[in-house]
Amino acid sequence: MKQFNEFYQKIATNRLGHWLNTLPAQLSHWHENELHGEFKHWQKTLDALPIVDSNSAIDITNTVKVGELGDLDQGQFKRLENLMKKFKPWRKGPYHIHGLHIDTEWRSDFKWDRLAEHISDLSGKYVLDIGCGSGYHLWRMRGAGAKFVVGIDPTQLFLMQFNAIKHFIDDSPVHLLPLGVEQLPELKAFDTVFAMGVLYHRRSPIDFLYQLKAQLVKGGELVLETLIVDGDENTVLVPGERYAKMRNVWFLPSEKAMCAWLERCGFSNVRVVNTDITALDEQRKTEWIDTESLQDFLDPNDNSKTIEGYPAPKRAIFIANA
Repeated sequence: MKQFNEFYQKIATNRLGHWLNTLPAQLSHWHENELHGEFKHWQKTLDALPIVDSNSAIDITNTVKVGELGDLDQGQFKRLENLMKKFKPWRKGPYHIHGLHIDTEWRSDFKWDRLAEHISDLSGKYVLDIGCGSGYHLWRMRGAGAKFVVGIDPTQLFLMQFNAIKHFIDDSPVHLLPLGVEQLPELKAFDTVFAMGVLYHRRSPIDFLYQLKAQLVKGGELVLETLIVDGDENTVLVPGERYAKMRNVWFLPSEKAMCAWLERCGFSNVRVVNTDITALDEQRKTEWIDTESLQDFLDPNDNSKTIEGYPAPKRAIFIANA
């Protein structure tokens, strides 16, 4: 709980201070009642990570990289690799830690490159990333100048992966909390809220959009990326039990339907800044996941369809103001 105590101390003196009314009790309950069965093992793995010279060069502007190959001797490097692999599967990245390339399933840098030129300048901003995974984009947001970066994701392995990276990048204004969006109060405190790859996992997308809006300052910016389908403003795909082998996919709107939802929820200046078919070089199987990936989710005879016969994953980035 040490990292959370540090977070409480930081927000006590900034615009997120009112979060202290609810957050400590939530995280205390989480720590006492909801820890994953592997949590203690993961913590021991974290504690075993090597301590490296804090003067190592850090690049979170162009990538997420710490140090160089050669910073560790051969034995230390092998130990680092073995320890980091105990946190598999690594979904979002990539990371470069003292010459170790954590070649994650997703090339999350591709997504960042698609959206970076379209978002408002993050310099000096308070930023929230909902459903942030292991936190790759948190580092890129900080690298883009954000003053204070918070990610939330309830998956405890992602928290451990984030802590493993933060062990080497000791940048205190970047934080990850093991929460779901439904646990957030109406903070109305963030200049920019990111919600990427989350909406289609929500049973009620409209409620989700209101939850996002409730985190933003007036006029703040929402950056939302989601799966879409082709069609008009009334087109929404509600798949069966699975979509691309995922069980928890509920609503895939068209671009126009998504824009209409955002406007209905009171967002303004709604626009689509990018659409992209998920490519096999962006989501793929690597030695860092040990599970299936996009190639296995598509029809082997027609990659324009999922294995279930739905349109293959197509994503769009929407930007709007609260």
